[in-house]
Amino acid sequence: MSAIRLLVLGAVRRHGRAHGYQVRNDLEFWGADEWSNTKPGSIYHALKQMAKQGLLHAYETAPSTAGGPPRTEYEVTEEGTAEYFRLLREALTNPDEMDVLSAGLGFMVDLPREEATALLRRRIEGLETWREAVTRYYTPEDGPEPLGHIGEIMHLWVNTAEVGVAWTRALIERIEGGAYAFAGEGGDPFAGVLAEEHEDDA
Repeated sequence: MSAIRLLVLGAVRRHGRAHGYQVRNDLEFWGADEWSNTKPGSIYHALKQMAKQGLLHAYETAPSTAGGPPRTEYEVTEEGTAEYFRLLREALTNPDEMDVLSAGLGFMVDLPREEATALLRRRIEGLETWREAVTRYYTPEDGPEPLGHIGEIMHLWVNTAEVGVAWTRALIERIEGGAYAFAGEGGDPFAGVLAEEHEDDA
């Protein structure tokens, strides 16, 4: 799964209609350019590709104030909304891709609170299954040395799974304790976590 599709669909959806610079500005505000493949070129490519696939509707607006060509604005279609929620649910259950999970966390509040925690519990199940598979060949208590330096790989996997489970359980506890505003609870769950609007025709 590619994180950029979820990130771009989610960013456009937050605005209703958005041009490429707005999407780029939001994702850079989140630091997504550091933890995912959301460089400017990949963002504009994703917008154009998803418009071709019918996930976004493209509108040509008035020429830019700088005198350049018309700026394209995008809106998520019905098919795009379905794809967005499919990707979001998949991201929250994903046991191993950090950029995908990070994208899912960025938009998890678009789901009902109970559904978000249920999906995160499925992530825990995936991590525990992964750890169990590794420990068929590796005994964590013995450490990596008996398997030579290759044992460090399994040591990394086991520790990654254990940390992932502990972190996910703590997140579920925070969510069930009332943290954040989720879908259907009123208010704007994205208040204060989106970039401020700036006029820019880049």
